[in-house]
Amino acid sequence: MTLIYPGSFDPVTLGHTDIAMRGAKIATRLIVAVLDNTNKQPLFSTAERIAFLQDALGHIGNIEIDSFSGLLAEYAKHKHATAILRGLRSPGDFESEARYATCNRLLSASNIETIFIPASPPLSFISSGIVREAALYINNLDDAALRNMVSPMVQDALKKRFNSK
Repeated sequence: MTLIYPGSFDPVTLGHTDIAMRGAKIATRLIVAVLDNTNKQPLFSTAERIAFLQDALGHIGNIEIDSFSGLLAEYAKHKHATAILRGLRSPGDFESEARYATCNRLLSASNIETIFIPASPPLSFISSGIVREAALYINNLDDAALRNMVSPMVQDALKKRFNSK
């Protein structure tokens, strides 16, 4: 079974990598796909986000790191995916993700399904937005709070990005 785990991953968090590792246990092939959305200004480039994911997940044999733009349903068809993998942090996430799941199913010729994995409780509070905001306001980015949210590579990149401003 091929699963696609799409996201902006801006930046990649420990929550993202946890969902990917757990998804890899149920898939024969897991494609972690970075959305290259030209309508948004990400903090990190697509290449940087791919590098973060390679660093965190590259050691897992059935995980591929890729990027895409456009419709997820089209990308999934192109990759011959069985389903889309999504992580859920809260009941509110389910409401919005269920809408996307329905749209992807309708837009795909194969009626692609979505598989939801709930966040591990210690990681359920982490989001890329919270990480970006914390990094902006924490004076010392070696702070233990960020160490509990992102990998060392991402923490170093955040430190360089925000200390240069």
